[in-house]
Amino acid sequence: MWTQENLMPNIVFYVAASLDGYIATPEGGVEWLAPFESAEAESSYPEFYASVDGLVMGSRTYEQVLSFGEWPYGEKPCWVFSQRDLLVTQPTIKVTRQSPEEIAIELQQHQLQRVWLVGGAALTSAFRAKGLITEYIITIVPVILGGGIPLFIAPSVQENLQLISTKRYSNGLVELQYLRDGSPQVGH
Repeated sequence: MWTQENLMPNIVFYVAASLDGYIATPEGGVEWLAPFESAEAESSYPEFYASVDGLVMGSRTYEQVLSFGEWPYGEKPCWVFSQRDLLVTQPTIKVTRQSPEEIAIELQQHQLQRVWLVGGAALTSAFRAKGLITEYIITIVPVILGGGIPLFIAPSVQENLQLISTKRYSNGLVELQYLRDGSPQVGH
């Protein structure tokens, strides 16, 4: 496990999840989020996005993002974990077969301070298993999907978290921000 002394970048898992703990339908769909999109609910995203200087994501998440059209992450460097060859649409995208620990070191070498772990569930579990996620920002959506891609894959390691903020939106969303116990306090 990484420790504070390693000076690794803060890796933040920022995600929306249904009340029953799913991030997508069994097919990977996220259309169930559309009824909850609002200016108020989306107001915290620009501040969060400005606070990160890089991204990591799994291949299915990457392909889902590409299906939306234009690459939404601008010039921020992005590492995509995949065992397959993938279409690379931007010079800032790097497809990798490296382990989460190897990428954490690479992120540190690129002097990144705060990195967004965009998804998916398998990659998040791999980062969690190595103690690499320092912060969780989870927006609970008032929907019960009844199945799909889980927020966390079982079996999983136990992590003790410290709640540092909550935000309630008028459309029923609740944003919860946690730090892993022992993580440095992060600022935005």
